[in-house]
Parts: sequence; structure tokens; C-alpha cells
Amino acid sequence: QVQLVESGGGLVQAGGSLRLSCAASGRTFSNYNMGWFRQAPGKEREFVAAITHSGGSTSYTDSVKGRFTISRDNAKNTVYLQMNSLKPEDTAVYYCAADRFQFRTVPTVLAGRYADWGQGTQVTVSL
Repeated sequence: QVQLVESGGGLVQAGGSLRLSCAASGRTFSNYNMGWFRQAPGKEREFVAAITHSGGSTSYTDSVKGRFTISRDNAKNTVYLQMNSLKPEDTAVYYCAADRFQFRTVPTVLAGRYADWGQGTQVTVSL
């Protein structure tokens, strides 16, 4: 099991940037693919970005490609989401998650494949 705590959310104007962090506790954090999801009120939880356990491969939903970057520092048990050129439609609660299985070789993009979730951090982008 991995326990996850997100931070870094807040209110930002359109065009601005935020960097989200997800701090993990667990003895084998580096074995697991990690991901970021987001959910706005009345909408389904949406995949945002994922990274493999080693950090060697990443995947992004089309709407954030070129604007968001997922990364991880396994020595710090932390995964990050750098968000640039933010848009109002990026407004949501952002969650980090850890894959239910170790050592997947492809970034995990399906919510059902994640076992552990953080409590979320609110990102609000104003006009």
C-alpha cells in the first residue's frame, strides 16, 4: 500500500502556472506507476497524466499535452505535475494515484488500474 498526499493547488489566473506535488509513504514507491487525475463538479474523473515506475515513459490526455509535465523523484517518494498555460477548463480537484500492480512497463491511464488515491488538491483557474 501507498499513502498519498497532494499539495500545491490554488487559485491562478488563466495563462498562469502551478506545480502540484504528491508525497508518498510506502516501502516500495519506486516500484509503481503513478498518475494524476482530475474531477470537476458534475463530471467524471478524468485521466490527466501518468508516469512509469522508473520515470522513463509518460502519457497525457490530449487536452493537456504541451502544457503539463508529469515527473517523479523516487529518492524523495514524490510525483509532480507541472501545469503551465492554465485554462479555466483545467479547474478541478486533482488527485494522484498509485497503480495496483508493480512494474508495469506502459504508463497507466485507466482509473480502474489504480489502487491508492490521495485526497485531492483544488485547482481553480480564473479568467
